[in-house]
Amino acid sequence: MSEQSPAEKAAQPPLVCRALHKSFTEGPAVLEVLKGVELTVQAGETLAIVGASGSGKTTLLQLLGGLDRPTSGSVCIGGEDLAGLGSTQRGELRNRALGFVYQFHHLLPEFSAVENVAMPLLLRRLPLATVRARATSLLERVGLAERLQHRPGELSGGERQRVAVARALITDPAVVLADEPTGNLDTPTGERVLQLMLELNRESGASLVVVTHDAAIASRMSRALQLIDGRLQDVTAEYRPE
Repeated sequence: MSEQSPAEKAAQPPLVCRALHKSFTEGPAVLEVLKGVELTVQAGETLAIVGASGSGKTTLLQLLGGLDRPTSGSVCIGGEDLAGLGSTQRGELRNRALGFVYQFHHLLPEFSAVENVAMPLLLRRLPLATVRARATSLLERVGLAERLQHRPGELSGGERQRVAVARALITDPAVVLADEPTGNLDTPTGERVLQLMLELNRESGASLVVVTHDAAIASRMSRALQLIDGRLQDVTAEYRPE
């Protein structure tokens, strides 16, 4: 098979996995968590991945984000197969094409809000003034114009998560992967963060993949898939209001 041209890669869905398997060895036992997951994420769509606790949702998200390697199968980001990339190349692809939002914000406590948001672009060694302007603009968009210099310990839980959302978007990613992004927030704050993520999805065109146990969140996505016995099943209809 000939190598794809840049134009052909750009025309590919932003995230695709095929026949994805993941097993863990625990002593003499082998635990097979994912058993042939098939998934195509289209540009700009919003997708919920639901499932029982321990079903492998976070494991799947880590594989989709290139944070772990599958036992077998493939993950392609923008037409690039992660299996064919070295660790440095994978890191560069993640930085360029993906944004991450976690249940716990994972902000660096010693840095200000604007410095935390700027970090992914600083890793690219872009000009400081350009990066700072971009980070400031994003924090203004998420309602934190007055909190630029505050460190995470000086912010509320909802404010910290909004900083994390801004950080995920600063690279203009094709896909944002979110693992229980409102799970550590009270209901009103979680709702505001979810509305923000959906609004930014519409504005930026980035696909949004959310792992959640919350049916209310799943019902707000354009598609819902449930991880059952190591495979994904489409359950969108179950989350649509009658």
